[in-house]
Amino acid sequence: MSDSQPESTVVQSRLRRRGIYLLPNLFTTAALFAGFYAIVQAMNDNFEHAAVAIFIAMVLDGLDGRVARITHTQSEFGAEYDSMSDMVSFGVAPALIMYEWALKELGQWGWIAAFIYCACAALRLARFNTNINVIDKRFFQGLPSPAAAALIAGLVWIMLDFQVAGADIKWLALIVTLFAGLTMVSNIPFYSGKEINLMRRVPFVTILLLVLFFFVLIPSHPPVVLFCLFTGYALSGYCIKLWRLVKNRKKIEPTGC
Repeated sequence: MSDSQPESTVVQSRLRRRGIYLLPNLFTTAALFAGFYAIVQAMNDNFEHAAVAIFIAMVLDGLDGRVARITHTQSEFGAEYDSMSDMVSFGVAPALIMYEWALKELGQWGWIAAFIYCACAALRLARFNTNINVIDKRFFQGLPSPAAAALIAGLVWIMLDFQVAGADIKWLALIVTLFAGLTMVSNIPFYSGKEINLMRRVPFVTILLLVLFFFVLIPSHPPVVLFCLFTGYALSGYCIKLWRLVKNRKKIEPTGC
């Protein structure tokens, strides 16, 4: 009898020893917890806490990928886990928050709109995962799900800050929810910022502007600043699309006699 182990036993042993990278998945788990916390707070009518939790999940979601790239700990497991976390934090949670805050006043139209947003988030994540090696890295295809969730959470937060009840703007909430959801599954290009190199030298004024934005402008009135920021980003894709259409039309127009 040979002393060597059968091939199947070796494969099983390797599978048992295969683990997951701890650091980036901790950030993903924290983002997932923030999304779950947002759902719980919405069910308890603490909508401000729910909205803030969405923004926290967005920050954590941005960190897990960067940490994985910096520490060279990317993995297929991490990518799949990140998608599951995004579906909860930026798909289910914003839809439930908006429904509980305003859309339930519209009856069946309210929960239909919330479901459309949720379904669009799922489709957006599935399309992103399958096209990740095909599309232009400089632009997202459709509005990213974290930005769509920030638009929903930002509307809730800013209205609460100005003491406006969800029932008073239920139709606006419906429009924003459908706009965010359908824009996610559109072909509208949105700047990704992935080519930005944080290790590269930048002018001093760039650092100054970043300090003013993160430590002066945002803390001055977070609901207004964040909502305006993500509203501008959500509209920027349509501006890019319009600019491309105009540019392409000028190229194909005849130059004349």
